[in-house]
Amino acid sequence: MPLHFVAWQDTMAKLEMDFPEDRFYSMAGMPTSKILAILAAEQGKTINVEKANQLKEAAFCQRIQELQPIKWTMDVLQVVQVANKKIAVASGGNRDTVKQSLSAIGVADCFSIIVAAELMGVAPSECCVYEDADLGVEAARRAGMACVDIRNFHQPKRLTAPETD
Repeated sequence: MPLHFVAWQDTMAKLEMDFPEDRFYSMAGMPTSKILAILAAEQGKTINVEKANQLKEAAFCQRIQELQPIKWTMDVLQVVQVANKKIAVASGGNRDTVKQSLSAIGVADCFSIIVAAELMGVAPSECCVYEDADLGVEAARRAGMACVDIRNFHQPKRLTAPETD
């Protein structure tokens, strides 16, 4: 998440828009194009959402080798592999970027599918989702899947001090 925030800051600077870190985390899990449309409308800007989306993806991909695996998540992945269970990545992010991210931390070959449980042939009630965003936790609940909110175990490093009221 911190690396995505840096990419967002680069993109927002080019678009002359604001996207504070607290707001960034509150919108986690939302597709980039939707975030861009919301922020532009709120800030009275007219932007080419597709081009801005490409700028943000490029800014992230320029730094992708800086990604660091989360030890707790890597431990879960190892347990799943030892148990010979199916595992997939479901993301609202760009598929190619997700694949590059997994490759950067050395786990791309660990996942049978990068989309959703339906394509794995697994009933939602047999799934356990590991999630780091409110939108993802809610999506898992609506799909009838068990969910582990990893924010209970791992908080991403903040790059700026949290805003206070």
